[in-house]
Amino acid sequence: MKLCLNLLIIFDILLKIAQPDTELYAQAATHYIKDIPMLASDAKTGTEIANELQLLSAIDREKRITAYILEGNFPDFMRQLVRIDVSVNKADGKSIKSSYFTMPDYLMVGTDVDFIRLPMTPNTAQFIADSLGFFLSTSKICDDIYHAAEIKLEPMPLTADRESFYTFLEHNRIIEDQRQERKGLIAGIKKDVISSSRLFASLNRVALYGWHQLDEKPIQPIYVGHADSYVDYSHGIRLIYQYLYVDGKKMHYKDVATDSELCNILSNDLDCRYYRYPILSD
Repeated sequence: MKLCLNLLIIFDILLKIAQPDTELYAQAATHYIKDIPMLASDAKTGTEIANELQLLSAIDREKRITAYILEGNFPDFMRQLVRIDVSVNKADGKSIKSSYFTMPDYLMVGTDVDFIRLPMTPNTAQFIADSLGFFLSTSKICDDIYHAAEIKLEPMPLTADRESFYTFLEHNRIIEDQRQERKGLIAGIKKDVISSSRLFASLNRVALYGWHQLDEKPIQPIYVGHADSYVDYSHGIRLIYQYLYVDGKKMHYKDVATDSELCNILSNDLDCRYYRYPILSD
């Protein structure tokens, strides 16, 4: 009987070891997202999608971009999220360690070998983020990602036809020439469309931040001067996975954002409320 009991105890220990511990999620350098549509073998390339989108109005273009992304027609490497480790201090001086996961690049359509990064309105970006189980970046997250990036490219501003779809494609080509097929977390190539508490006082606006230079100084401080319908080639959408780890505890970003002692994990604003862009109906 004692032998059987010991065997049961050993078996229970081995079973617990074999079971995945969700807290180990925060220890992985990357995390592969499987609960969103996979890239189909017959998925359209970025070139094919661009040829279709260039014929559409801005409104119809965003509808098609949304459809392609929600169908999973974006590179598989974008599903390989990168862990970002940060720490902040509570009011009592105690340090809090946190980990969150970001897509390695800005939102794009296409395949692993033929893709295009596409600017879009914050409303479209918010809808896509919500649908996939992600949230939009903040200025703090943008800084954190730049510090952690393996690939830091010099910003390449363009001045002519900033809102033209052709300029969107040309800027993507310039980035790819700079990247030279290097792989990993990339930064310095776009201004981030971000959530900012300033938007609570500036409704129907888009908040932009970033485009860090090689000296780590952003070209764009937080700016809310454009209407949320404004989109140009320099805008990028960085998606962050909705769950993060705080001192080993799995938490939803909304719970972190509304906790006065934890919200500085996501924001360095004095008012660190998280702003969600309204979803526009058809």
